[in-house]
Amino acid sequence: MSRGTVSIVCGLFLTLLLYGPPPLAAAPFYQGKVLTIVVGYGPGGGYDRVARLLAKYLPKYIPGKPTVLVQNMPGADSMIAANYLYNLAKADGLSIGTFNRGLVFANLLKAQGGRFDLAKFSWIGSAAVESSVLVFHTGLGFKTIEDVARTKTPIVIGGTGSADAINIIPIFLKEFLGYNFKFVTYPSSADIMLAIERREADGRGASYSSVKSFIDRGLVVPLLRGRVVEAGIEKLPMDEDLVKSEREKTLMAMRSAPDKIGRPYVAPPGTPPAALGVLRDAYAKVIQDPALQQDAKKQLMSLEYVPAGEVQKVLQYLFNQPPDMIKEFGRYVKF
Repeated sequence: MSRGTVSIVCGLFLTLLLYGPPPLAAAPFYQGKVLTIVVGYGPGGGYDRVARLLAKYLPKYIPGKPTVLVQNMPGADSMIAANYLYNLAKADGLSIGTFNRGLVFANLLKAQGGRFDLAKFSWIGSAAVESSVLVFHTGLGFKTIEDVARTKTPIVIGGTGSADAINIIPIFLKEFLGYNFKFVTYPSSADIMLAIERREADGRGASYSSVKSFIDRGLVVPLLRGRVVEAGIEKLPMDEDLVKSEREKTLMAMRSAPDKIGRPYVAPPGTPPAALGVLRDAYAKVIQDPALQQDAKKQLMSLEYVPAGEVQKVLQYLFNQPPDMIKEFGRYVKF
């Protein structure tokens, strides 16, 4: 061994004595942890079904492969879940959640009971762009939306509350065009569909993906859609085309805006940037997972990743409306 080699070996030996061995790579943060997805509705509805698909496939894309559980937290049209995520859930990267996209209106109108600021959530993104449709029991015999308009007998419309963005479609039809609607509130979309099956309700506003299976088997028929469109309903009339004034058209466009963030997902405010980055990256990848997409297709759901930045654009569009337009919107949307 040369004198130079001896010097190098001695130097390394002294370094190990003084400083110890180099540290091992840290285990992934999520290893051995439980990630909870809070859902603002009970089991069976569209928000719940999407969350359970994500829970099944998310571990594959999060370093450390945590266990992912779904916690249903229904109530107040998902406002209870939003309040929980904003005020009570720990901002440690182990809690995320989903709630009705119509809760953007709760912020817009400063609704009592809404103890959250959507802009301050740690946004992950959305799992879908959702088209809104108005459907009716086929037994009513309606073929067009004009048939509905001409009906003198009260039509029972099921909804989950005024914060439900889709339920505002029939509210506007009643207010602007005099449709003979009577509104009944149910805990979840699954309960509404059961009521329609039992003929306790006549129709509802719904996400197209949530009711496509009922359309396919002939229980309900779609007769109207909102601004956001997808394959299968492109020939339906749009709600904005039924009114003439620009003010009413704008109000209907405002109603449609949250459809672009169909299935929103957030983490509590202040979630560490590193954890939020992992969650956003995993969320973007899991939506593209072929197995998840196949599962979604079997459930007649179409999932599409919407980045957090696109969600923020929708929020800005609504919150940048003139104060008089927001006030007018609040005349019809109640919390």
